[in-house]
Amino acid sequence: MEPQPPPLKHTPSGETRRVGVEIEFAGIPPHDAAALVTRLFGGHVHVVSPHRLKVTDTRWGEFVIELDAKYAHPDAKVVDKPPKSDAEWDQQRHQLRIEFHTRTRELIGDVVAGLVPTEVVCPPIPWHELGELDALFDALREHGAKGTDDSLWYGFGLHLNPEVPSLDPESILAHLRAYLLLAAWLRDQIDIDITREVLPHANPFPKAYAIKVLDPGYHPGMDGLIADYLEHNPTRNRELDLFPLFAYLRPDYPSELFADDLVKPRPTFHYRLPNAQLSSPEWGVTIEWNRWREVERLAANSQRLDAQAREYLAHHAQSPMSRWLDKLRGWMNE
Repeated sequence: MEPQPPPLKHTPSGETRRVGVEIEFAGIPPHDAAALVTRLFGGHVHVVSPHRLKVTDTRWGEFVIELDAKYAHPDAKVVDKPPKSDAEWDQQRHQLRIEFHTRTRELIGDVVAGLVPTEVVCPPIPWHELGELDALFDALREHGAKGTDDSLWYGFGLHLNPEVPSLDPESILAHLRAYLLLAAWLRDQIDIDITREVLPHANPFPKAYAIKVLDPGYHPGMDGLIADYLEHNPTRNRELDLFPLFAYLRPDYPSELFADDLVKPRPTFHYRLPNAQLSSPEWGVTIEWNRWREVERLAANSQRLDAQAREYLAHHAQSPMSRWLDKLRGWMNE
């Protein structure tokens, strides 16, 4: 399977659009996963801490491989804090504090290693080269990596971070509208794992917010778009998380939510919905990119987008979600 082209292939600066990919799994520790990355893509392994590694100098840039647990890694606020003074005692006490903190975090990581996933955060990859990343997914599968459906306890996901084709608020709004219209179809196609349905990490948007955004008269401008998003979605845990994009566009926006250390400002959509379906040999990043591409295709077709938004609003005024999903299936088969 080949990655299908998006309607808009370039960034606002004219560069080929890239896609960041994050994959969670169990069964392979970070050191072994880093070895697979270097075997496939070259580069050099750097041990940042016992449970966090980087593979640098690959053809695409830097991979980060780590246990997906905050307290398994040293806290930069502790490690980077300078000693109180240049006095010998303060220097020694500072060094002891760092060593104790680092060792404690290492032990925490050792304890939770079988309970929390390993995560590979890939560098941004040109959209047309995403198929080459599927070799990593195959290698993980062959070496015993466990995905979402291998255990009831595994709520693992695949995240895509496509660079936005435009920073214009109308373009961002069009993609948000397209996503709201296709969200039920995407969930149906992906067959979201029951554990991921229960966990909050990829919650759907509230229906009231969808109705607000899909109203044909809704044209709020960037600050209004951000304000309405935060009012209805005061959380990172959305199937399409716009916090990174909004934090990039408005770094000084007066919201504590954007100051969260887990919010990484970048000019991308943060699409969190897909399962990590490593048990299936046919599954990989390409299939999920091609599904996401349907959102971009709808966003680029203003007449179709407007017509489906009006139909959504009329339909949800009187019909249950199941009938809306039937209509979505009909659209996608046209």
